[in-house]
Amino acid sequence: MTLDILWEESSISEQAREELGLRIEQGIRAALQAGAGPEEAEISLTLTDDAGIRALNREYRHLDRPTDVLSFALRERDDEEPEVLDFADEMLGDIVISVERARAQADEYGHPFLREIVYLAVHGTLHLLGYDHEEKAGKSAMRAKEEEAMALLNLSRN
Repeated sequence: MTLDILWEESSISEQAREELGLRIEQGIRAALQAGAGPEEAEISLTLTDDAGIRALNREYRHLDRPTDVLSFALRERDDEEPEVLDFADEMLGDIVISVERARAQADEYGHPFLREIVYLAVHGTLHLLGYDHEEKAGKSAMRAKEEEAMALLNLSRN
């Protein structure tokens, strides 16, 4: 897997970025494994702040508010395609995570920031693989894959 990380958010030190980047990469690998994605996947990840993700959310989803994670898949599943996509091209797409949202949610849910940000990377990766949570059945399937990936990392819920 090839992962390119762009650090737009400046609150994380260089030393912490190295460790965090490693754990995020492990999370994305676990999500690819759980979600039957390609081993040689290419993903771009941007870590930004609420203002940065809000601008993207407004532009692409027409929602003028920050969110925790956005995924921009290069291939979208439609109703005609099978449940599991066949990925001929390894470039899956882009994930954008708000570090501010991740911190706030970690506090809200009572778990470490590391767990929350890795979870958001896993969630975003599953979206790139075609998983969605708009309908009940899709939400259940996606949640199961998230839990499977997080368990592989020993980062299950408390």
